[in-house]
Amino acid sequence: QVQLVESGGGLVQPGGSLNLSCVASGSIFAINNMAWYRQAPGQQRELVATITRGSRTNYSDFVKGRFAISRDNIKNMVSLQMNSLKPEDTAVYYCNADLTTRSGSAFYTGDYWGQGTQVTVSS
Repeated sequence: QVQLVESGGGLVQPGGSLNLSCVASGSIFAINNMAWYRQAPGQQRELVATITRGSRTNYSDFVKGRFAISRDNIKNMVSLQMNSLKPEDTAVYYCNADLTTRSGSAFYTGDYWGQGTQVTVSS
């Protein structure tokens, strides 16, 4: 069984910073792409940033220049450094991983999600 556990959310003033982390654990053989998504109240979940196993990154336009995604392949961890936060960044942030698990000689590749961490930007 695979678990993704996020941490680092909270309340921050506009212009402030937060660092989110997500650690994957379980019968993991390999982690391919990792990503952060977010979902604001009444809105659809949207992609924030992605990172490949080789650390190639991609960002949605609304966070370019403000957020930075990174990963540690040894620790099975992905992070999101969020700077210059705005009230419109308020949302639940979710970690996502495309990964391969192994059970004996059987391999399975699937999409996994964390439980989410709340980020609130308010004065």
